[in-house]
Amino acid sequence: MKNSLFDIQGQVVVITGGTGVLGREIARYLAQEGAKVVILGRNEEVGNAIVKGILNEGGEACFMVTDVMDKALVEQNCKDVIAKYGRVDALLNAAGGNMKGATIAPDGTFFDLRPEEFQRVLDLNLTGTVIPTQIFLRPMVEQKKGAIVNFSSMAAFRPMTRVCGYAAAKAGISNFTAYMATEVATKFGEGIRVNAIAPGFFLTEQNRALLTNPDGSLTARGEAVIRQTPFGRFGSPEELCGTIQYLISDASRFVTGTVAVVDGGFNVFAM
Repeated sequence: MKNSLFDIQGQVVVITGGTGVLGREIARYLAQEGAKVVILGRNEEVGNAIVKGILNEGGEACFMVTDVMDKALVEQNCKDVIAKYGRVDALLNAAGGNMKGATIAPDGTFFDLRPEEFQRVLDLNLTGTVIPTQIFLRPMVEQKKGAIVNFSSMAAFRPMTRVCGYAAAKAGISNFTAYMATEVATKFGEGIRVNAIAPGFFLTEQNRALLTNPDGSLTARGEAVIRQTPFGRFGSPEELCGTIQYLISDASRFVTGTVAVVDGGFNVFAM
């Protein structure tokens, strides 16, 4: 008899930021595992292309335009998901990003920080996690079952130089995850779990310019990251998928409030 602990066949999985480098790979993988994937993002052309690829591989997926900071729009997304599938089994809060003005340049100081862009980064990452959670949690409460996975970062564990706004936002997400795990379990029962994943260094739109030069070689920062990563390389997006599957499957049914680290050993590196 096949063990079904990690089985996600037929689960309806909503992914915010599903058009990003990490989100699209996770969407593709979960669809291959039999999940019905709902990709939420701002770029309709990219989203539809991802869905087309999943459908061509025999999976099931759809795309919906969203803005994770627009509560009314996210509420409509949720209504559309319920109308199409009748339920929501998992929410992956993968939307996020960084901005130049919330990052300190190598030759700059804290006084160069732009407060408006710092706030924008906080909003996109932290508020952009809170709003979808508040909305997609409701059907989970009605079902008495569901899983939420937030996207934290190594920057939440070890505040990185320069990425001031991003680090603050991701630390907030880790704290929000712990808070929500207790809030949901004590008020709505053990059927709903809230966890987070903290990717190490994966090349994405947000960090590529910090870690690599235009010719593809490593920046000084990129070289420092590799030196402090026992595996000696950046992660590949597909290397997040197993942990995600674990966190939304029954294999983790007694796991809530944790932040799962996927970083090639970066966080435990010792000289």
